[in-house]
Formats: sequence, C-alpha cells, structure tokens
Amino acid sequence: MPEFTHIDDLGRARMVDVTGKPVTSRTASAAAVVRTTTEVVAAIREQRIAKGPVLETARIAGIQAAKRTADLIPLCHPLPVHHVDVECELGDNEIRIISTVRTEARTGVEMEALCAAAVAALTVYDMCKAADRSMTIAEIRLIEKTGGKSGDYFRQDSVGR
Repeated sequence: MPEFTHIDDLGRARMVDVTGKPVTSRTASAAAVVRTTTEVVAAIREQRIAKGPVLETARIAGIQAAKRTADLIPLCHPLPVHHVDVECELGDNEIRIISTVRTEARTGVEMEALCAAAVAALTVYDMCKAADRSMTIAEIRLIEKTGGKSGDYFRQDSVGR
C-alpha cells in the first residue's frame, strides 16, 4: 500500500508537519478563463454591468481568496502571504485571469495562486450571470512555481501567459 503524506498511521487525515523545513522564498502563478459572449465582454469593457466594475471586483476577490486559502482547503497550511497580484484581461469572448502569489515560508503558495484565480473567475460569473448564465469557467491551472525542495516548475504549454 502506498505511503500517503496526509494520512496518519491510523488512517486519519492529517496536516503535514513542516516544522523542520527551511523558510525559503516561494512564488506561484495560476490562471483561469471565463468564457462568455462578445456582448458580455463588451459590457464589461464599457462598464455596463449592473453590479459594477467587474474586473476590479474580481481582482480584489482573488486577493482575498489567496489570503484565506487555508480556511477553504482543509489541509493547507496558513501562510504569511507577502504579495498577491491578480490580472484580468478581456479577449473577444473570454476573460483571462492570472494570479501571482509570493511568500517566504516552509511550504509553497500554489494553492493560494489557484484559489485566487478560481475565486476571481467565480466573481466574474457572479457579477455577469444576469447577462449570461451559460458562462463557463475553464482551464484553472498552475502556470509556474518557484522555490522549495521540489524545485521550480514551469508549465510546458503556452496557454497560461
């Protein structure tokens, strides 16, 4: 039977003890895409969405999500998040979201970056659902991560940036 990192000897879920790991500089970037109609993208661009400024609200929601990741993902360590950046870019019929999170800690910020991108995308959906309930949130993915024992990771495909 494989040895699981988040299961103790009695088969119970557990948080991994990172006490002995060194504190290092770590970053992670993640992305998400919200697919919608060209009319909704135009309404966002022209600030015609009734709920307000969609991209700015999504950016703030992503930042908040990164800071609250440990409250959402049961076995994530609460981390001192030192910087969060969330960028939203309008395409013809989509909103592309990229989040970047930085810290100095004993474990990485991949989940924080992924939460930021996902919650920013959910916020876009929430703010625009009256205009298009068929929006799709897609391609939530890690783009890159640096630091830590496992080293750096850079996504091989070019979908992320």
